[in-house]
Amino acid sequence: MDLVSTAEVAEGERFAFWREVSTKLWVPYDLRCDPQLENGFRAQVGISDFGAMQATLLTTMPHTVHRSPKLIRQADPEVLKVGCIVHGGATVTQNGQSADLGVGDLMLFDTSRPFLGGHAPHIPTTQLLLLRFPRSLLPLPHQELRRLSAVRIPGAQGIGALSSQFLLQLARHLHELSPADTARLSTLTLDVLTTALADALDTPSTVPPHTRQRALVAQIHAFIRDNLGDARLAPDAIATAHHISLRSLHKLFQQDGQTVAGWIRERRLEQCRRDLANSHLAARPIHAIAARWGFSSPAHFSQAFRSAYGLSPRQFRQQCARVHAD
Repeated sequence: MDLVSTAEVAEGERFAFWREVSTKLWVPYDLRCDPQLENGFRAQVGISDFGAMQATLLTTMPHTVHRSPKLIRQADPEVLKVGCIVHGGATVTQNGQSADLGVGDLMLFDTSRPFLGGHAPHIPTTQLLLLRFPRSLLPLPHQELRRLSAVRIPGAQGIGALSSQFLLQLARHLHELSPADTARLSTLTLDVLTTALADALDTPSTVPPHTRQRALVAQIHAFIRDNLGDARLAPDAIATAHHISLRSLHKLFQQDGQTVAGWIRERRLEQCRRDLANSHLAARPIHAIAARWGFSSPAHFSQAFRSAYGLSPRQFRQQCARVHAD
């Protein structure tokens, strides 16, 4: 992931620099902020290519973004953008509709139509995941999608909540992803967006079955990752959260040669392994790390870790400590 930051620019030139960055990354916008904030303005964006999509993680101080008819005539790449609030809040207006957005909420907007957005002025910093892609990538009628412009898709309920979990996970790990990861995730991300938008339009039948299934699996994976620390996480709770039968859940994992319990255990072990290798967590007891990621029995954790990695947790931590010391 490439990073662009105002920290690299002299204070008095930062907001002007950010205007240029915004135009080059997305489309021409008229950006404005409180004159008292301009000199010390701070913003950063991480940029990642996701196949035919562009994913950006934007962290910024409050300012407004205006896409006017004049700017649309100047440049119109005919792309859509979906945003997910990671931290803070925003207000968006398009097609005569306005919405206030909070953490986890999703929004769609069309860069071919006038648009006004603002990051919450009372919150020092807002973080936003933005996905930019050609209209043609969505298998949904464009005229129908216009009904969703500047409409809040709640991240706390229904399909919106499941899609939000996936996108928030993506935002947290965007900086870790390799080109192979992003190539694989681009298809899944588009499936999740298609499903969420079709559900918001109340037209779920327009989504191809294979797209809906891939989106469901991606959403289930994100749900599990979000709840790894809960020792009570079990297949029946996962099935209930996604409104499917326990049999259907097991079938989804079996198609990939997995079991639900096995996939949960592997993800927990990966997180424990990462924490044990972290020198900043060297003073944290091994049993506390295991409990943090949902292992209620230290003996079971030790056995599972040795079986997966060929070393006990203590031996692995000691090995990592020697590497750091060298």
